Amino acid sequence: MGGTRPLVERYREFADAAAAAGSVLTARVARAISDAPDVLRALEIAIPARRCRPALVLAAVHDVSLSGRAPALAAAYSTGDAEAAAAAACALLLGDMEAVLAVVERRRAPAVADNFGAILYPAVAEAAYRAGASTIGLIDVGCGAGLDLALERVGITYDSGQVLGDPSSPVQLTASLVGHRRVPGRGLPEVVARIGVDAEPLDVTDADDARWLRACLAPDATQRAAQLSAETEQLAADPPVLVAGDVIDVLPEALGAVPNDALPVVITTWVLSRLAPEKRLRFLQRLDEAATERRVAWVSVEGVGVAPAVPTLGDRRASGHSIIGQAVFEHSVLHAAAIGRCWSQGRLMSWLAD
Repeated sequence: MGGTRPLVERYREFADAAAAAGSVLTARVARAISDAPDVLRALEIAIPARRCRPALVLAAVHDVSLSGRAPALAAAYSTGDAEAAAAAACALLLGDMEAVLAVVERRRAPAVADNFGAILYPAVAEAAYRAGASTIGLIDVGCGAGLDLALERVGITYDSGQVLGDPSSPVQLTASLVGHRRVPGRGLPEVVARIGVDAEPLDVTDADDARWLRACLAPDATQRAAQLSAETEQLAADPPVLVAGDVIDVLPEALGAVPNDALPVVITTWVLSRLAPEKRLRFLQRLDEAATERRVAWVSVEGVGVAPAVPTLGDRRASGHSIIGQAVFEHSVLHAAAIGRCWSQGRLMSWLAD
């Protein structure tokens, strides 16, 4: 394994993590693989060490089952039969490794299939309000499938009883609030452009990409899968423009695709932490360069100290929460503020701005 930890340990740890996250099926399949020397040997032979990560391999196994190539596994997943799923997954890896390998070679790490609208909606509305914008173009950097690009079409309910967005939308999101401040009740301006930027963006109108999104969820995450289905159908009805490439290199192209009379609002959600510090500064420079002739807004949800120029409020790095930042660039002048904090990938948030 080229000096890395043995696969048996990695699959056992992954099984424990899946069990802690509540996925009985994923935990049992991962444990079965860790207990099967012949399966581990087949994985080591067929899949390069850097691609043989449990999360990626099990998502590929799930994808193959959803494609119809592993009916026994698909049946076990659909009925929630953990023992049958474990046996069928091992049989698939021993009998049709080529099908799994084809997915592993094509896909990168499992896609994030989360919709962060509950934290982004009020933050984007605040940025548009502060910039005086009546129309906006959304640019999601590191978009994955771009689920957040349908931001104005979702409904959001906070545990305070406050409701934002469209209460009749098939996509309904929830979040809990910490503290005494309510989020602003402003609606979003008209969205006239939706642009997703990613090294390998996923197209929800493509059947293979849509299936991969589902495969990246646990097989027994049925409630989240139903919501994902609603989200992808909603986005597919009016799909975004997808720009593939290095996010720093192609960002000017994405900004240029927003009509001149609209405010570009760039969104980053836990993306900049994947970039080296110098690339984060280059990202900031790209936004500044685009703002020589127009205003540009940026809404960030990143770990403490990760988003350059966004205040940290005195919080410590790696403190377990993220800062919700908002910045407006105009003629080389930057106005940046920390407008909130969030925890648990946005399921819990605190609004700070006046």
